[in-house]
Amino acid sequence: MAFLLFGGSAFGAPRVYQKPSDFVRSSLGEIPATQVIQLSRAQQKSVRAILGKRYKSSAIRYWQKKGKTVFILEEIGKTEYITTGFAVKNGKIDSVKVLVYRESHGWEVARVPFTKQFRGATLKSKGGLSKQPRNIAGATLSVRALTKLARLALYLESQK
Repeated sequence: MAFLLFGGSAFGAPRVYQKPSDFVRSSLGEIPATQVIQLSRAQQKSVRAILGKRYKSSAIRYWQKKGKTVFILEEIGKTEYITTGFAVKNGKIDSVKVLVYRESHGWEVARVPFTKQFRGATLKSKGGLSKQPRNIAGATLSVRALTKLARLALYLESQK
């Protein structure tokens, strides 16, 4: 009963902010044909450098229309995956939205004031972001996860 009074959800229950298909549609106006980047060994090595580990799949889906590309990517915050949508245009992040948040803490990264910090970010020559988002107390691992995913989205955009 207490969690109802404070507007929270049960621990471990995913918070679904938007379905991935709805993010693709809202970013591109429709859902175009799904395309796939099949990561080569060299690309897998680059992805490993970005994430600090292998990505969960060597085939990454994306959708593209009129120069804008959408990726739905996942990374573990502390113990659970955070599913995030990224729209990239002209080598810059156009928008970011946390779609499904599964952690018990750190959900503040799903708020618009946090995600809009990534808008306009590019990938620097050494692989870092041109804009560093500010940290959120209690959400450090989630902030790191979204930052890694932003770098990954920009890297993948350059590889299509």
